[in-house]
Amino acid sequence: MVLDRLRRGSGRRDPKKIPDGLWIKCPSCSETVFKRLVEEQLETCPNCGHHFPMPAPQRIASLIDEGTWQEMDADLTSADPLSFVDRKPYPERVAQMRAKVQLNDALVSGQGLLAGRPIALAVMDFRFIGGSMGSVVGEKIARLIEAAIDQGLPVVIVSTSGGARMMEGIMSLMQMAKTSAALARLAAARLPYISILTNPTMAGVMASYASLGDVIIAEPKALIGFTGPRVIKETIKQELPEGFQTSEFCYEHGQIDLIVSRRELKDELARVLAYLGACKE
Repeated sequence: MVLDRLRRGSGRRDPKKIPDGLWIKCPSCSETVFKRLVEEQLETCPNCGHHFPMPAPQRIASLIDEGTWQEMDADLTSADPLSFVDRKPYPERVAQMRAKVQLNDALVSGQGLLAGRPIALAVMDFRFIGGSMGSVVGEKIARLIEAAIDQGLPVVIVSTSGGARMMEGIMSLMQMAKTSAALARLAAARLPYISILTNPTMAGVMASYASLGDVIIAEPKALIGFTGPRVIKETIKQELPEGFQTSEFCYEHGQIDLIVSRRELKDELARVLAYLGACKE
């Protein structure tokens, strides 16, 4: 009974006596749920299955066998090629993000075992300037792919991004070509690449490496596309189909291969990698 009450967020509570962060409201079902239950279920709502944002370190822990993770290129940092300033200088913004998120940039890459199978894995983190793709993100992906080719490893990339990082201008846009070229070399080496799309995966990231997977998997109800639906609607002056740019819409129209809940993702990845490995042999 107590557990049911925690899941529903029911019962009388004095707001003044509840510690901050103990409960969280689900934006999908509007239920107030116990935050620890959300965390235990890999940042998903225990009531409706809504997928909350997931930090890169937690995502890696959910996919990689314990004790096998080896991070790569952790010290790579952004330059300031444009001396860019909006509300604050770009170096100051990056420094604040590093202190807040405890990451050097919007992507963590490395190698480890997934269900006993060695893989090269890159995971984006939306908390770092909206998961934007700058020169560090592109360079880390390219280096990861080259290492995978050298060692004969499959590559898995988990994307979440608002697109290219405008503070780096053309240097950011060049990462689209660089990562795509690296993936072409991976394909030439007959090594599999699995792309995982999470909410949101947009713009330059979706227009490059996120859409180039041999198998493309999306989490449920993720926003996937290039330009946001509001901009498209205003441009074409037409109503958009229901569910436009969601995982489900993309699946129905052949843009992605699978929709997989986060709690089932590791097992599904192991199955797909085993199948692709068998095909290669």
